[in-house]
Amino acid sequence: MNNNNILILGIESSCDDTSAAVLRNGILLSNITAGQKVHEAYGGVVPELASRAHQQNIIPVVDQAIQQAGIRKEELSAVAFTRGPGLLGSLLVGTSFAKGFATALNIPMVDVNHLQAHVLAHFIQQNEGDNDQPEFPFLCLLVSGGNSQIILVRAYNDMEVVGQTIDDAAGEAFDKCAKVMGLPYPGGPVIDRLAKDGNPQAFVLSKPHIPGYNYSFSGLKTSFLYLLRDRMKENSNFIEENKADLCACLQATIIDILMDKLRKAAKDLNVNEVAVAGGVSANSGLRQAFEEHAGKLCWNIHIPPFAFTTDNAAMVAMSGYFKYLHREFCSMEATPFSRVMV
Repeated sequence: MNNNNILILGIESSCDDTSAAVLRNGILLSNITAGQKVHEAYGGVVPELASRAHQQNIIPVVDQAIQQAGIRKEELSAVAFTRGPGLLGSLLVGTSFAKGFATALNIPMVDVNHLQAHVLAHFIQQNEGDNDQPEFPFLCLLVSGGNSQIILVRAYNDMEVVGQTIDDAAGEAFDKCAKVMGLPYPGGPVIDRLAKDGNPQAFVLSKPHIPGYNYSFSGLKTSFLYLLRDRMKENSNFIEENKADLCACLQATIIDILMDKLRKAAKDLNVNEVAVAGGVSANSGLRQAFEEHAGKLCWNIHIPPFAFTTDNAAMVAMSGYFKYLHREFCSMEATPFSRVMV
């Protein structure tokens, strides 16, 4: 194996995005993603429809990634694929394709933990001069539709979850609250857009009192639902007339909850390298909060480019690259898993 020219193909299929990417020695050559609009009508991802769409998308997506990278598939050093956690049917499509592809080319497979991949997205280099990576150890706030965790990252293969949600995730809170307001799916980006024109102090929402660094968002969702219910009894047009303020208050409350525990963890663990990852890291309010904390608390912050916030194969390829360097390959007997902690 030639360590001077390591080419990794990454494959991501954990939910409803089919993605493929190619990295050369940690530098991104291509990152292609096909989304699935079929779920919009249902207000959430339908697992069976997702797996069918992955079957349709995976071959053209991988083909485009290889072409855009300007390489031949025979030059690839290994195939990295998301093994889990995620939707089992979706993961099976990516896993099965990776096995067939690796077998045909006689190259090793590298299995990747989806959550760890989000964290390691910070190490993707978009060009040779890109050296803005976190230094170990660092804290990473991983926030998405399915996860809200504070992770202490000591090395690419040494991550400890020091805080996590005990019920719902922050991204789920965004989406569920958006749904009860009648906003389209996914609701997070819509709330972010509307919140820019709203007053974050217009309404008071419940904040949890959870010990340690753990999160809870179920009470916030209930508080938001009760607010809508009570106000709509007085004014049936309450949501429409106050949509921007509602979004601003909801977003500000979620961000306050997230940052409060992150501040405590950073102080207690004496860490000033702080990163954010996952789909909710695209939220403009959360990004602004990170910038403000960097100024007030002297944090050295790391905010991913928008392309690496949602599910993407570049982060899978990056994780695969780290594992390839240490010869951490998986066998053909590897099966996907739907749930696991980092």
